[in-house]
Amino acid sequence: MSKIIRPAIKEDIPLIVEMLADDSLGALREDYQEPLPQKYYDAFDRIVADVNQELVVILNEFKEVIGTLQLSFIPYLTYQGGIRAQIEAVRVQKSYRGLGIGQQLFEWAIERAKEKGAHVVQLTTDKKRPEALRFYENLGFRASHEGMKLHLAN
Repeated sequence: MSKIIRPAIKEDIPLIVEMLADDSLGALREDYQEPLPQKYYDAFDRIVADVNQELVVILNEFKEVIGTLQLSFIPYLTYQGGIRAQIEAVRVQKSYRGLGIGQQLFEWAIERAKEKGAHVVQLTTDKKRPEALRFYENLGFRASHEGMKLHLAN
């Protein structure tokens, strides 16, 4: 059964951050606590103010948040002024994994990217998450490029 996907609202932020922090890698980089630090609400405000950002949640039949992703649209000059769609921060609550929730989120994101005129949808995944890599490959994503990052001290 298809779930409801809608834009995230401020009240969703604690649940989203809790999902982001609910794995071994996320626990190292997130600061989930109650009350939630203001920096997450400030980030949410920046996201919703940016027309190239879409933070969404997926709801179960009880209208509870069970998953999330952020879709970013990157306009650039190459590909004749194309638009690239970037999927980030994909999470599904542990008790809902393996039920097709992630696939529904990705199907939504890919369709939304098409609607916005994107010519490619891309993502990165941490090499420490081989199960995520398999999931993305099963959705049709291919490791066509070598990605690199430079983490900056804050």
